Amino acid sequence: MKILGFQSGHDVSYTLLENGVPSIHEELERFSREKEPLGDGLKMALDRLPASIINDVDYFCLGNYGMYQPAGINKWGPRGCYFQQYVDTMNTVLQKNNGKFFELGHHKSHASNAFFSSNCENALIITMDGGGGEENGVVSAFTVWEGRGNKIYPIDIIPINQFNLGGLWNKYTAQVFGLSIGAPKGSQVGTVMGMAALGNPDTFKENWRNINLMKAKANESEQNQFDIAAILQQYTETIIREKIGHYLKLYPNQNLCLSGGVALNCVAIGKISTWYPELKTVYVDPVPYDGGLSLGSARYVWHHILDNPRIQWTDNASSYLGAEYTKDDIESALNRSDIQYQKVSDDDVLKLLDDQKIISIFNKGSESGRRALGNRSIIADPRSSKMKDMINEKVKHRQWFRPFAPSILREQVTNWFVQDVNSPYMDKVIHFKDEVKHKVPAVVHFDGSARLQTVTKNDNEWYYNFIKKWFEVSGVPILLNTSFNDREPIVETPEHAINCFIGTNIDYLYFSDVQLLVEKNKNND
Repeated sequence: MKILGFQSGHDVSYTLLENGVPSIHEELERFSREKEPLGDGLKMALDRLPASIINDVDYFCLGNYGMYQPAGINKWGPRGCYFQQYVDTMNTVLQKNNGKFFELGHHKSHASNAFFSSNCENALIITMDGGGGEENGVVSAFTVWEGRGNKIYPIDIIPINQFNLGGLWNKYTAQVFGLSIGAPKGSQVGTVMGMAALGNPDTFKENWRNINLMKAKANESEQNQFDIAAILQQYTETIIREKIGHYLKLYPNQNLCLSGGVALNCVAIGKISTWYPELKTVYVDPVPYDGGLSLGSARYVWHHILDNPRIQWTDNASSYLGAEYTKDDIESALNRSDIQYQKVSDDDVLKLLDDQKIISIFNKGSESGRRALGNRSIIADPRSSKMKDMINEKVKHRQWFRPFAPSILREQVTNWFVQDVNSPYMDKVIHFKDEVKHKVPAVVHFDGSARLQTVTKNDNEWYYNFIKKWFEVSGVPILLNTSFNDREPIVETPEHAINCFIGTNIDYLYFSDVQLLVEKNKNND
């Protein structure tokens, strides 16, 4: 059985679910090369997928209730877009297959994606973001659900005018720090979160809610910006802690699942298990922002509506849901670019890393979500004290204080970090142990923490084995990992990879699945 979920508006995406398992999830920004463009997820799906697949779809679903105006499946189009021809195609397929279209609540879809992509049999589910509509007409930025088996049930849906933590972050990011919160540069709230580690939350503790004053203070110095970010982060952690504690008292559970854009605040997420040690699981799905609504709506239809049993994932639900590219695809792109390449082995690339070279990785299907997890990554030696500044300045062209993530073998976490956590989607910030952090300065943030990615063989066999070999070479089971991009969305196709490589000071481009290596030299500049 095939279910096609889609998200329209911003964070445009579509998902194809086959017998409950996602076979592909793609986001429009990866192809438009503009972050968070407005668009229609249904149009994207019908443009990208072959007719043979579309004709077999049994159910279509939109995971963002109220996005299509006016209501009714014969007269809809997302704000700013109108593509009646795609609606007609969908209706034709549904009529042929005796199928149905579902328009589901925004937070219902977030909650579904969190719970049904986890391995929790039951869980308290909390969603937090900048706001979205539910099927009862309520627009909310905070909801609470209970997950039991193959069902989720609403507990609390707070109206947006009573609580909007995501909206607060957007307001400060745009108005105080002058950073982007949408197309074409995308949301830069993560930059503000990174600033907080360098700030003193007490500096503006008494008057930080005076946004006009904070604008003025932010313009005075960079340190003021760090201090404002620090109190915003501290407030966020306080509120999240209070909310979780309140609902855990009312609905005790050992498992907590989170989604929504605020769940990207990995600093706060990393502290939850210390606030509430009774929790066995603190889980954030790999696409907690609105790009995951297509996944969540499809999963809700499969499990909750159609009553299909839960799927148990080996280690973690895969986040590598992009289309795969063949050796012919890669070689054709290289040849069209008139770029030189050679056949190599992983061992050759490990030697380059040990020689302080910066390597971009292109491997099989791309990751769903905003975090590169080894398939569209830039990797480097974390032992180098110069590597962080070098990549920020010469490759990523971004602020000097922005951190890089450590990808670490899952079994090595307790040897390097103060907590034993599972963070497969780079969703938690944890502090390094004092006695080892000096060994990997390139991935240690200013407060001694890092947003780690834990890697298992089941999650990404190539990346796991590569890090394991690196451990043998370097003595550390960690690689510096950052997304393969430069101020644009993460690369998707071989052509994107080649263009980004040529346009930056990355030393090598490695197509690891087919073991082809491109070296930066005069012929490739």
